[in-house]
Amino acid sequence: MDITFLDKTESLTEEQVNLTLEIIEFASKDDSLELSEDTEMSVVFVDNKEIHEINKEYREKDAPTDVISFAIEDEGEDEFPIMMGDFDIPRNIGDIFVSVEKIAEQAADFNHSFERELGFLVVHGFLHLNGYDHMNEEDEKEMFDLQRKILDDYGLKR
Repeated sequence: MDITFLDKTESLTEEQVNLTLEIIEFASKDDSLELSEDTEMSVVFVDNKEIHEINKEYREKDAPTDVISFAIEDEGEDEFPIMMGDFDIPRNIGDIFVSVEKIAEQAADFNHSFERELGFLVVHGFLHLNGYDHMNEEDEKEMFDLQRKILDDYGLKR
């Protein structure tokens, strides 16, 4: 898996960067995802101000949030699917934006480590890029069960 990584806050440690890359790589190996080795995506870490702007512009929510995913293969109501054909090019699944400030806030709120919250949000965003959602109870259970399994198997338990 090819992951483009950008820490716009310049606040993450080398270990936290490695955790981000490793947990996505680990999650990508889950049998339910069926991702090829040449799959591409990006992870961008921002502050609350920037994620607030993104949330307001793209989701019409006037508040900072913890993670936002932009899945390339998601289609809006008036959009058609992107047809890539049979070309031998990598599959780009999209982009994840994560607020470093929200990671710290929520880690404190939930009384667990920054690293656990970082892993949780990155896996959550990653699953959204792969078509998982939590808009109804059945979908939420499926997504959250897989999310918990990935985090537990990786070793980031609550």
